[in-house]
Amino acid sequence: MAFLGGTFDATQVQPSSGYEVLPAGEYKIVIVDSVMETTKAGNGQFLKLQMSVLDGPHQGATLFDRLNLVNPNQTAMDIAQRTLSAICHAVGMMQIQDSAQLHNRPLIARVTLKGGDGQYGPSNEIKAYKPIGQQQAPTPAPAATTQSAPVANAAPAGVPPWMAGKAA
Repeated sequence: MAFLGGTFDATQVQPSSGYEVLPAGEYKIVIVDSVMETTKAGNGQFLKLQMSVLDGPHQGATLFDRLNLVNPNQTAMDIAQRTLSAICHAVGMMQIQDSAQLHNRPLIARVTLKGGDGQYGPSNEIKAYKPIGQQQAPTPAPAATTQSAPVANAAPAGVPPWMAGKAA
């Protein structure tokens, strides 16, 4: 039993209708929330993004994406970092320190429909992010390879440098 701190009046709150599964296509979206969470196995972290469709017949629909930024699987981390880079390029933010810097900046998400597996029904999967129109920032030239001294407060192995010192 849990005390609710008073009387909850369900007549004053619109009931949840669940999440809408969108048809495959491109949608103008904004990231409305983001949080770092620990993986089920407890050996990594992912950035969970919540997005909202901005216009069209599915305006207000919610989409989610998870980016495995800290993971024992290097391929999973590479995919997550490329996805985060695509989001940054799409919104014109080339260097970020907090995922909140990506919130409320319109971009396009290419969404596919993933069939259910018996336990779960169909769901959406975001396959790509791109800028609205042609406002994509230029890709920076690769930096010259140089050897440098260790940096104070450097991130531990497997943790992206921009996440050094962040709590789970």
